[in-house]
Amino acid sequence: MSAETLLAEARAGLRRVAPEELAGLADALVVDIRPHHNRLAEGEVPGSVPVERIVLEWRLDPGGDHRIPGFDAGTTVVVLCNEGYASSLAARDLQRVGLPNATDLVGGFRAYAAAGLPVRPGATPAIT
Repeated sequence: MSAETLLAEARAGLRRVAPEELAGLADALVVDIRPHHNRLAEGEVPGSVPVERIVLEWRLDPGGDHRIPGFDAGTTVVVLCNEGYASSLAARDLQRVGLPNATDLVGGFRAYAAAGLPVRPGATPAIT
């Protein structure tokens, strides 16, 4: 199976969020899985929480012992990466661990920034 097929299958189960829609999701947890160097160079979405991709499922598993405190299965999670590819796969994986409202940001951080939406300086330490 090709990466393109995996991506198409992942996106088929997501209701993806456009950058302009993100501000209207007041109760959503916005999770930035981009590497530190990208966040440092390009900035971050205000209010987003950086989580290393390698621990994403562990930190957001609603029944797990290592989850982010106060987080539960009913939370809407919007994952973002650089351009919206890795985030689609990550959101699919979050749905598989029990987060039916997990999705991702169309076009990733770069589409968000290109739309002129607010950006804060990067380098927030990621949850590991």
